Amino acid sequence: MLPAPGAMPVDWRIVPGLMPYEKAVALMEAQAAAIATGQAGEKVLLVEHPPLFTAGTSAIGRPPGELRFPLYQTGRGGQLTYHGPGQRVCYVMLDLTRRRPDLRGFVAALESWMIATLGAFGIDGERREDRVGIWVHRPDKPRGPKGEPGEDKIAAIGIRVRRWVSFHGAALNIAPDLSHYAGIAPCGITESHLGVTSLGDLGCQASMEQVDRVLRREFELIFGATEDA
Repeated sequence: MLPAPGAMPVDWRIVPGLMPYEKAVALMEAQAAAIATGQAGEKVLLVEHPPLFTAGTSAIGRPPGELRFPLYQTGRGGQLTYHGPGQRVCYVMLDLTRRRPDLRGFVAALESWMIATLGAFGIDGERREDRVGIWVHRPDKPRGPKGEPGEDKIAAIGIRVRRWVSFHGAALNIAPDLSHYAGIAPCGITESHLGVTSLGDLGCQASMEQVDRVLRREFELIFGATEDA
């Protein structure tokens, strides 16, 4: 997914504090539209959100019961998920016509980015053919009803593409409050042997700043050079 030779670097911006979800969506919408018309360059936005839920295009109806946090309908792919402090949300706005107009290839590149980042911290993240996102084995957890091994999701991926410009992206759990996932089936996870985890939950005490540095390094290997926005 490297750009054509001579392409401009991707703007790389880390937003301090907790960014309201509506503000992030408005920024992405405007940036993607400007990229599509050639009025802006590509951009990656790294944010943390206050606690909230988002429902992607595969989410069906509203989850039963009262939700602890606000719920936002969004145009990204995927189902219902949680965002909150301690989770690094990576909004990726790239012009795929300058790279390769291949949605499957783009999703695979995002997965490779998350897997490589986790690997730098000694965590083996893996793809699953029948499940979106990045997963880790949890032999310490109970097996499923058919003896399936325990697994937890550590990174979620949900994208939208308009006029071959991507937005939304990936969310990596660094040290969020995992109890905030209670009350929903995150990303459609309902099986008893599947759950959610984070670097902290797996014993890795990496800071957000440390993870950000690795995210940028691994992004550049897959998607090309960046520059501070």
